[in-house]
Amino acid sequence: MTVTAEHVPLSAGVLVIGGGLAGAWAALSAAEQGADVILVDKGYCGTSGVTATGGVGHWYLPPQARAAEVAARSSAGGDLTDPAWMYRTMEVAWQRLPELDRYYQWPVKDGQPNRAISVRGPEYMRLMRGRVRRAGVTVLDHHPATQLLLDRDGSVAGASGIRLQDGGGWTCQASAVILATGGTAFLSRLLGAHNNTADGHLMAAEAGARFSAMEFSCYYTVAAAHSTMTRSIPFMYGTYRDCDGNELLFETYQSGIPMIARALARGPVTVVLDRMPPLARQKLRHVQPNFLLPLLRRGIDPFRDPFPVALRGEGTIRGTGGIALSGDDCQTGVEGLFAAGDVASREPIVGASSGGGQPNSAWCVASGTWSGRAAARRAASRRAGSGKTAASALRPIGEAGLRPRRSGDIDIPAVRGAVSRELNDYDKNLFRSGPGLRRSLALLEDLWTQVSDYASGGDDRDGLRSREAAALVAAGRWVLSAAIARQESRGMHRRTDAAYRDPRFTATIRVAGLDSVSVALAPARERVAS
Repeated sequence: MTVTAEHVPLSAGVLVIGGGLAGAWAALSAAEQGADVILVDKGYCGTSGVTATGGVGHWYLPPQARAAEVAARSSAGGDLTDPAWMYRTMEVAWQRLPELDRYYQWPVKDGQPNRAISVRGPEYMRLMRGRVRRAGVTVLDHHPATQLLLDRDGSVAGASGIRLQDGGGWTCQASAVILATGGTAFLSRLLGAHNNTADGHLMAAEAGARFSAMEFSCYYTVAAAHSTMTRSIPFMYGTYRDCDGNELLFETYQSGIPMIARALARGPVTVVLDRMPPLARQKLRHVQPNFLLPLLRRGIDPFRDPFPVALRGEGTIRGTGGIALSGDDCQTGVEGLFAAGDVASREPIVGASSGGGQPNSAWCVASGTWSGRAAARRAASRRAGSGKTAASALRPIGEAGLRPRRSGDIDIPAVRGAVSRELNDYDKNLFRSGPGLRRSLALLEDLWTQVSDYASGGDDRDGLRSREAAALVAAGRWVLSAAIARQESRGMHRRTDAAYRDPRFTATIRVAGLDSVSVALAPARERVAS
């Protein structure tokens, strides 16, 4: 391999883009099948993504408990789930989590490791990085991918990107590519999500992939007003008061989010976690110690002292939408391209409800396992074939934010800020209406024209921010287009002008396209539990 100061050529059987939980499981699974694997991460694999910021639980249920869970999740998910995918996901988590026993000290229950409880995220990701590297995977930190490469036959055959620390760029030729770039919170200041800017979504769309459940991207989580630390469970035990000192009364934490949002529109809202049982307080210090740090540093005892809160949008991270999968092995519908984790749609396992917490973590394990093994099989079959296409014959397909159509200036920070406002403001995204959604979409359509015409990407951080802006605008347009099409309220998607559930929309909404976004309604197919 020849290395210059400007560019590094790479080659692998399997290229994994993203170093969070799903990317780590995908890289490990591919390497276990004998594939030559390279993992590239925008940040540092082991600290990247939302998993590394708190406690992580899994959908870890024994076989006899799964039927009831599937029934409950299907109902909560607005009857949009697919039981076969739910059972498959739980089974893979059940099979693979015990692999962590030699690295992680689980609490003991009835003499056995209690794997059903939360894992400390920082330790989890650190041990996964170690497992990945011991499996022989080449890990390239601070190497964001910016575009995919296509072979002559239209299949995905690699990617290229930026070397943030050393300067210049990189190109990797690969027989299979796995996108594990996570969801996006549209720059809401959600802890661990700042790098999650829908890069993988845009790359997939340029290759021809479609998306599903993008309208289910309006999940909000409470955080201390001065903090980006969002964790649902502690705030479920809170007593909330509005700016007049009146207690906000609601049956469940999630049903109370709209009430908190309306109160925040009037003034500060405070909470005190006085309802948390003593045992839960002790577990919180063990499983999510970083939840308490921002409070304790300010001299706040959250179990006694009221403190002001804010709501952070979680977009497609605790939302549901992403790349629509076309097969059981996490194929994307584009030859040679797979998806794992939050970049893929989780509609089959959680429907219109949030997959945050246990289902999403199990999904990272399962989709990482499936995609990694399938990508390894593809790499092996290509290796046994007639050989690779010459790297010089591969075609880079990145456009918006990389290759401007015209000469001119664009304010990239202003674009990023505008997308964040349209996709996070409560009155636009939590309390949705047809007219409001259409106004936001019109604004983003104009932004898309601007970034397509004028945004230019180079091999530096400014170039990366330009490409990220294009990805954020693109993802925002898919979210808004799907939300406009779903003319009802279901799960987390609430329409103030259609505050009812319409049986016509017991269906998947798929969106696709760049300059022109297409929307299609796919009626729910018959689903048979496996």
